[in-house]
Amino acid sequence: MSQKVKILINGAFIESKAHEHLPVENPASQEILAEVPLTLLSEIDQAIEAATEAFKTWKEVATPERARLFLKYQHLLKEHQKEIAEILSKENGKTFADAMGDVWRGIEVVEHACNIPTLMMGETVENVARGVDTYSYIQPLGVCAGITPFNFPAMIPLWMFPMAIACGNTFILKPSEQTPMTSVKMAELFLEAGFPKGVLNIIHGSKDQVNHILNHPEIKAISFVGSVPVAEHVYRTGTDNLKRVQAFGGAKNHMVVMPDANKGQVINNLVGASCGAAGQRCMAISVAVLVGEAQNWVEDIKTALSTIKPGVWSDESAAFGPLINKQSKEKVLRLIKSAYDQGAEVLLDGSNCKVDGYENGYFVGPTLFNNVSVEMDIYKEEIFGPALLLLKAETLDEAIQIINNNPYGNGTSIFTNSGAAARKFQHEIEVGQIGVNLPIPVPLPFFSFTGWRKSFFGDLHSYGKQGVKFYTETKTITARWFEEDVPGGNVNMTISLK
Repeated sequence: MSQKVKILINGAFIESKAHEHLPVENPASQEILAEVPLTLLSEIDQAIEAATEAFKTWKEVATPERARLFLKYQHLLKEHQKEIAEILSKENGKTFADAMGDVWRGIEVVEHACNIPTLMMGETVENVARGVDTYSYIQPLGVCAGITPFNFPAMIPLWMFPMAIACGNTFILKPSEQTPMTSVKMAELFLEAGFPKGVLNIIHGSKDQVNHILNHPEIKAISFVGSVPVAEHVYRTGTDNLKRVQAFGGAKNHMVVMPDANKGQVINNLVGASCGAAGQRCMAISVAVLVGEAQNWVEDIKTALSTIKPGVWSDESAAFGPLINKQSKEKVLRLIKSAYDQGAEVLLDGSNCKVDGYENGYFVGPTLFNNVSVEMDIYKEEIFGPALLLLKAETLDEAIQIINNNPYGNGTSIFTNSGAAARKFQHEIEVGQIGVNLPIPVPLPFFSFTGWRKSFFGDLHSYGKQGVKFYTETKTITARWFEEDVPGGNVNMTISLK
C-alpha cells in the first residue's frame, strides 16, 4: 500500500481524513509513489484558522529575527539539496542535474528573503510643513496563499512562501497534486529551522480546494503559477473577492537568431532551452526565428537535436526526462500530428520514443519543425514538450513583429554580435523578460519575474522589490509635535544612550 501524503496544519503533519485520494505517479514508469488527499474543506478552514491565529504573533516578531530564521532555513535547504532533488526527480521525472538546479533557484529566493530588514524600509521626509514630518511603514497583509504547478516543485513554492512569511505574513500552500512530496520535505525543514507553528500550512487537492481558497474571506493575497485558463480563473475569482492576486500563465517564447550570431553558441543554447526539462517550463524556447542567412542553419540545428535523448532521473547521459502524465503526452502527440496535417516540415519526430526498461514512461523524443506558420496549431498553442519550431524572417523588424503579434509575453531572447540590434530588440519588444545572447532570462531574486500580456494577470510580480510590495501594505504617518508639550519646556533635551 502506497504512503499517503500528509497535510501540515498548525505545525503538525497529519493524515487528512479525506475520502478521496489521487495517485502520485512516477512519470518514467507509471509506478505509484504515494497517494495525495483531496483535503476536506473543513481541514482547509482549520489551516486558515491556524494561520490567522499565528499571524497575530508572527507579525510582531522583529524583522531581524525573521531574517535569522531564514538564514537557518537556507542552510538546511543547502544541506538537504540532494535529498530534495531526488524526491523531486522521482515525482516530476526531471534529470537529477535539472532537479538540483530547480532546488538551487529556490534557495536563491530564500537568500533574498534573508535581506528582509532592508527590503521593508519605509520612507521619510522631515518638515513637509513647518514642524510636520511624514514617514511610511511597510506592514504585512495577513494570511496569504500559494497555488503552485508540477513543473518546478521546489523553485516556485520558494518564490512564494519565503517572501510572504519574511514580510510578516502567514501562508497556506497548495502544491500541485502531481508533485506534492517536494513541498512536504521543504516544509519539514522549515519547521526544523524553528519557525512557529501555523506560520506555514500545506493542504492538497484540486479544483474544489483551489476554489475554497479563492473564496475564503481570511485569505488576503493569492499567488498562482499554471496554465492560462486556470490563471484567468484564479485572477477573476480572487479579485472578485477583493483579494490581491498575481497569476502567472503560459508562454510561447521566441529566440531571434541574427545572421551575425555565433552559430555554435546559438545551436548549443537552442538544444538545452527547447528540450531541457522536456520543454515543461514556462521559459522554454519553443520558437526560433531565423533571420536572413541564419535560415541556412536548419540542418545544423537538426543534427544537434538528434544527438540528445530522454531518460530516467538517475541516467547521467539523459538530456531530459518524461512528460508529467498521460494527458500531457497525448497533447504533445496531437500537436505533432496537427503539424503534419497543416503542412509543417517535420524534421525530427519524437512521438514513438521509447526508453529501455521504461516502456510505460511518458517519453517524447526531441522534435523539430521547419517552415512553420503562425496560423498553425503547433504555433498558436503552448506545446509544453521537447519540441522546437523554426520560423523565418528576412529582417529584425519582421522578427519583432512576429513576437509582438503573439498573445504571450513571458520571455524572449536575441542572439547577435550587434549592440545596435540588441538595443533595438530590447526596446521594441513587448515581452517582460529579454535575454541577449542567453536563451532563458529568468532573473535572479533581487529582480522580479516579469511576464507580460497573457503570460501574467496582475499588477505586481514575484520576488524582488515587486514581491515585497505584493505581500505588504504601506502605512503613511504625518505627525506634528508641539514644542510646549516637551517635558520641562526644554526643546534641547539631552538623550542618554546606554
